[in-house]
Amino acid sequence: MFHLPLLSPDLPGTREVRKIIHIDMDAFFASVEQRDNPGLRGRPVAVGGSGERGVVAAASYEARRFGVRSAMSSVVARRRCPDLEFVEPRFDVYKSISRQVRSIFADYTALIEPLSLDEAYLDVTINLKGIPSATRTAEEIRTRIREQTQLTASAGVSYNKFLAKLASDQNKPDGLYVIAPGEGAAFVEGLPVDKFYGVGPVTAAKMRRLGILTGLDLRAKPKEFLREHFGSAGDYYYEAARGVDHRPVDPNEERKSVGSESTFARDLMVYADLVTGLQPAIDAVWEHCARAGIAGRTMTLK
Repeated sequence: MFHLPLLSPDLPGTREVRKIIHIDMDAFFASVEQRDNPGLRGRPVAVGGSGERGVVAAASYEARRFGVRSAMSSVVARRRCPDLEFVEPRFDVYKSISRQVRSIFADYTALIEPLSLDEAYLDVTINLKGIPSATRTAEEIRTRIREQTQLTASAGVSYNKFLAKLASDQNKPDGLYVIAPGEGAAFVEGLPVDKFYGVGPVTAAKMRRLGILTGLDLRAKPKEFLREHFGSAGDYYYEAARGVDHRPVDPNEERKSVGSESTFARDLMVYADLVTGLQPAIDAVWEHCARAGIAGRTMTLK
């Protein structure tokens, strides 16, 4: 069991030790489709469009064994797995199940920070059910998710968000992993840098060019070096390499961007066609901003 003592933040040199759980539903969209269609169970499934311009939104674990991944083109996915079953997404169903799962979270804490429909951080330092162990809390939540949705979830338990998210990836699917206080730095040092949350392919490639391959390599770089090469993110990388993350679980985290994307059936090469094709995306973003009463400073077109 993972039972953290609470240190008083008022004492010199101490900081309250948080109990953070990261819950990640296993292959969420694809698992929902397999649950609702018994004929898909045990088969490689991709949620997304199956046409030449289609994109995989999610892949079952059976499909992942063939190298099929989300954001992959459907053509490449089918090439890797000729028996791949494509299913059109049902976002209303996914959103409904996501709300059901979050209602389970709310029985244990008010500090819930959703990252997407299928994952969230929970701060259970103050547990509404009075369960002293974060590990036992995570186990109970996973059990209730299975009982109420017939789906599985993996959980990571640790003393900060960065480590909890790393932990949830360790025993997927349907697993639980704990990184206890004092273990964070040692756990991080052996990780490839592309496993760090917030390090995408471009940043990972840049780090490799700088001789930074693992968490231990990253830890060896001074903060000034990291700031020079990665700007404001350098501070985050410096702390992460030591297993440190002071960010709180924020249930009211502000949304930072609004977007709309489409994949067209053919390349749009004429200006008039581009304008016509772009208009629905413009309308979707503008209508959302108008409803929410928000505005932006930067527009990105890709």
